[in-house]
Amino acid sequence: QVHLVESGGGLVPAGGSLRLSCAASGHSFSSYAVGWFRQAPGKEREFVAALTWSTSNADYADSVKGRFIISRDDAKNTVYLHMTSLKPDDTAVYYCAATPRPSSQLPRRSAYDYWGQGTQVTVSS
Repeated sequence: QVHLVESGGGLVPAGGSLRLSCAASGHSFSSYAVGWFRQAPGKEREFVAALTWSTSNADYADSVKGRFIISRDDAKNTVYLHMTSLKPDDTAVYYCAATPRPSSQLPRRSAYDYWGQGTQVTVSS
């Protein structure tokens, strides 16, 4: 069982930056694929970014390409989401997720076995 805890959310002006962290406990997740999703009020939870265990393959939603970077530090059992040039449309609760299963469908919520509780990101205009 893997327990995920997100942190780093907050209120930031448009154009600002934030770094979200997702710390895993209960199991080393160096061989897990990890992902970030977000959910705005009244909307479905949507894919943001994913990273395979090898760290060589990252995938991003079109809406965040060039602005967000997903990374991981397996020594710390932590995955990060570096967010820059933030927009009001980026306002949402951000969730990290992980799975030990190999998958070619990492943008899909169903690919993941473990989820954190989320951290709120609010971007003011």
